[in-house]
Amino acid sequence: MEWLWSPFEVAFVQRALWAGVLVSCVCALAGTWVVLRGMAFLGDAMSHGMLPGVATASLLGANLLLGAAISAAVMALGVTALSRSPRLSQDTSIGLLFVGMLSLGVIIVSRSQSFAVDLTGYLFGDVLAVRQQDLVQLTLALALAALLALLGHRAFVALAFDPRKARTLGLRPALAHAALIALVTLAIVASFRVVGALLVFGLLIAPPAAVLPWARRITTIMLGAALVGSLSTFLGLLLSWHLGIAAGATVAAVAVLLFLLSTALAAVRERRTAPAPARTPRSSPGSADSPQTASRTEVETV
Repeated sequence: MEWLWSPFEVAFVQRALWAGVLVSCVCALAGTWVVLRGMAFLGDAMSHGMLPGVATASLLGANLLLGAAISAAVMALGVTALSRSPRLSQDTSIGLLFVGMLSLGVIIVSRSQSFAVDLTGYLFGDVLAVRQQDLVQLTLALALAALLALLGHRAFVALAFDPRKARTLGLRPALAHAALIALVTLAIVASFRVVGALLVFGLLIAPPAAVLPWARRITTIMLGAALVGSLSTFLGLLLSWHLGIAAGATVAAVAVLLFLLSTALAAVRERRTAPAPARTPRSSPGSADSPQTASRTEVETV
């Protein structure tokens, strides 16, 4: 069993594992609501909307995480403002901001000839380069995400299942929606260092979606998603070490594979527990509903 534990005896792999666990917990808190509310397109736009901030921070020699946070905040404010327009649907607003922010990021990147390596790390992550101070930042991000999820839980539940009821209960759905966008933004900003902007959905969406068929309570989905994300990190780092492949991409791929496995097992369970089709009663010989006719009816029903 040495092959199972030997990679995690190395210091930078240990930091990568802890970073993945922390990110999995943050993504579980936000990703559960993304799955329940069908906000995948918004999350995708948010992750790509960080590019201008990351590119600017790289050119100025500033903190990339700070640049990503500022850019994501601008994107979140833009989505919130445009979604209030009665003439534009939310998807249209998100799509326009997505293209605009991505175009701005590419323009900024084109001004530098030395941004290729940093851009690769931004797009695909660099979990093996996580430092001790990154773990501190991820711990703070998890604490903030947990506080936001706890304070907004009741409003998020009402918003996810019946926004009109949320309004009648005085839960201010517009404010709850803005807080939910802030939670998703926090998760994406915290995750891009580990799995990159293009692969962030591997940890944001796949773990909650994998747990969804097996859980009935939202808190159970969040806990299960954190466990699935942590398992994906462990297996992804293990495979990356022994096969010599990209760590961040492997973590995201394992998360998606676990989702596919969960979906397949859930389909098998549904088939086994599904009630048997009702049989057509047989009539006397010679009637219109003879045994041959009844058998034919049963086959067609099946």
